[in-house]
Amino acid sequence: MKKNLYVVDTNVPIVANRATDKGKKDGGALLSDIPMSCISGCVDIIDKVTRERLLVIDESGEIFDEYKKRLSFTGQPGVGDKFLKWVHDHQWSLPKKQRVRITKIRESYAEFPEHTGLEDFDLSDRKFVAVANAHSEKPVIVQASDSKWYGWKNALAECGIEVEFVCTEYIKRKFNEKMVK
Repeated sequence: MKKNLYVVDTNVPIVANRATDKGKKDGGALLSDIPMSCISGCVDIIDKVTRERLLVIDESGEIFDEYKKRLSFTGQPGVGDKFLKWVHDHQWSLPKKQRVRITKIRESYAEFPEHTGLEDFDLSDRKFVAVANAHSEKPVIVQASDSKWYGWKNALAECGIEVEFVCTEYIKRKFNEKMVK
């Protein structure tokens, strides 16, 4: 069964911006090595999430704060920037069930699942998992370019959390390159 709600990792709108922002570096990864199919897939998922109002975020604004640090508040020039502006303008008009309460505990969250395969999970990305896990419908987390998530996908699935990789082949290749080193 395909889920109807989405938690969107910040790298999805960042990759979507690549459609208008060629060759820029972001977070140490040269965005120019991301295939056009991945970029267009990110544009498509952002279009779907905004058009159908399917976004799930935390009510305390941690996800939105991360978006603000990495995207332009003007809503231009890219699709990802437009997404940030949309989230800003619509976050409080989304159905209440799409704004989830998460509880910060030091650098993690009470809602982050306990699983031995997730012990090394990035602290900065735990908010996305906590939101998905806290929501009654367990929305899909959309991931574009962070290959570490590929290594955590099975442990997350065992916790009932699905990750949708917009760029599966790219993520697999990057994950395998990093694991060989």
